[in-house]
Amino acid sequence: MKAAVYTQYGAPEVLQVKETAKPVPNENELLIKLHATAVNSGDCRLRRADPFAVRFFFGLLKPKKSILGGVLSGEVEAVGKNVRAFKPGDQVFGATMMQFGAYAEYICLPETGALAIKPENLPHEEAAALPFGGQTAWHFIRKANVKAGQKVLVFGASGAVGSAAVQIFKSLGAEVTGVCSTGNVEMVKALGADHVIDYTQTDFSKNGEQYDVVFETVNKAPVAACVAALKNGGTLLLGAAMLPQMLRGAWTALTTGKKVIAGVAPETPEGVAFLQQLAASGQLKAVIDRSFPLEQIAAAHAYVDKGHKRGNVVIQLH
Repeated sequence: MKAAVYTQYGAPEVLQVKETAKPVPNENELLIKLHATAVNSGDCRLRRADPFAVRFFFGLLKPKKSILGGVLSGEVEAVGKNVRAFKPGDQVFGATMMQFGAYAEYICLPETGALAIKPENLPHEEAAALPFGGQTAWHFIRKANVKAGQKVLVFGASGAVGSAAVQIFKSLGAEVTGVCSTGNVEMVKALGADHVIDYTQTDFSKNGEQYDVVFETVNKAPVAACVAALKNGGTLLLGAAMLPQMLRGAWTALTTGKKVIAGVAPETPEGVAFLQQLAASGQLKAVIDRSFPLEQIAAAHAYVDKGHKRGNVVIQLH
């Protein structure tokens, strides 16, 4: 099978498409023929080993896992003898739960993994684009206990996490304000945002509005600005924070009475099941910026590295 392999950390060009052995499922695994995967910011950070601490978990001098890719949509080709939840021919989508390996034509995953039957109304490209942003958004929003009628703000509303967050907040009945650049204002409105702020024209933290929840999805808005836009007793969600922002958030929580939630969003079967239901009902759609064939994986990574993608960047496999 073809796979995008990397044997050293670095620029997008470290990714090389090569012929590798097709995997064989063990007794509890599915063999999935992938139709699509996606390139997200997490993949790019792992490729670059940024921050340096990545190396302590994924290989100090070179990557332990040579094939990246954490999300997928495809068809079950074969199952191990003990698999009961899926059968050959099932159309599935989901995430690899830190196993990676989705930048390939085939992958083996456990039946207990973060997988679900793909909704029929969802093409493979869209299904592969949902899990990264969707699960991250769902994880943080669930912790905020959002209620219908509450005012929420999503910073980075045009990205993979932000575009999912806008739609999930709306499904819960919240009044949603999205923050994005000029070129993405109409797209964010189309996702269902009640109000959209163009950050090149207006500082959301100084316009007099305050929110029950502020969700910072891209680690580009200062923590202080997000806190200033929160009501007393409000909740700040730091969906992409690095250590400095996490420390600032912890100090804010200690000193202001405002709740701050940060950390890593786990990939879970429950999360994928939630996305499945929301997508099947038409309340959640994936935003796809561009699609690339696997042979252009380096170009896809270079595009994501620029930091201005709209929603998701998809890789077509079959």
